Amino acid sequence: MSRLLFIVMLFSSVLAYGQKVGYQIFTAKGKKTSFEKMLKQTLSSDILLFGEFHNNPISHWLQYELTDDAIKSKSVILGAEMFEADNQKPLNAYLAGEISDKQLDTLARLWPNYKTDYKPLVDLAKENKIPFIATNIPRRYASQVFRKGLESLTSLTSEELSWIAPLPIEFDGELPGYKNMMNMMGGDHANDNFPKAQAIRDATMSHFILENYKKGSLFIHYNGAYHSDNYEGILWYLKRREPNLRYMTISTVSQSQVQKLDKENLGRADFIIVVDEHMTTTY
Repeated sequence: MSRLLFIVMLFSSVLAYGQKVGYQIFTAKGKKTSFEKMLKQTLSSDILLFGEFHNNPISHWLQYELTDDAIKSKSVILGAEMFEADNQKPLNAYLAGEISDKQLDTLARLWPNYKTDYKPLVDLAKENKIPFIATNIPRRYASQVFRKGLESLTSLTSEELSWIAPLPIEFDGELPGYKNMMNMMGGDHANDNFPKAQAIRDATMSHFILENYKKGSLFIHYNGAYHSDNYEGILWYLKRREPNLRYMTISTVSQSQVQKLDKENLGRADFIIVVDEHMTTTY
């Protein structure tokens, strides 16, 4: 056997029995792209909505890597669905070094996967003296909307109202995302307030993003993918108030294969991170 033939056969063998690929990044149109191109577009944006699967390690790893790289190039502000607005004071105290990890855990309602999935981002903000904004509505008020409707929020105190988007919020029940939520709940048998409870979350996160955004900076917001998929949710509210800012969205999806974007995931976001469905989870 000639040396050249041996090399060709060896190379073919490597291709046939290559390494497993756990994820791939695509554009909205389904074209494979790179982390570097995603970062470049991020840096040219004003606000990035990074849609994650809450228990997906690839989402959290890429969130950290993208944020860490962005910090080196631009003034950055961080925010997250995982922190509720009434917990901003203890979060600020932790960022300022005034309280410990343990005290933050006592004073704020941290998610069960905070230590593994969100603490690295908060500590990145702390180390770099970057604001980290608690953008979400306190869950008790979202639950109240689910039970009693949006109109029930008018009975809140002025302090309580400071933790949610200004009332009344605009609500469009015909948006596909909200309609799909109703379908998931059983259509005509669903509680009409179910999508409204989602909308008050989206509106509140949008409100606190814009309240804390500074011209010339990049606001990176971490949220469940459903809150920004298909350019709806948080982004719909952002564009209603500030249509001229440069927005970018990232979504995370799970597929049986990662080499091609499934048809149903086309157009879901500006960049779509496809993760192998057998990927291990953080909880």
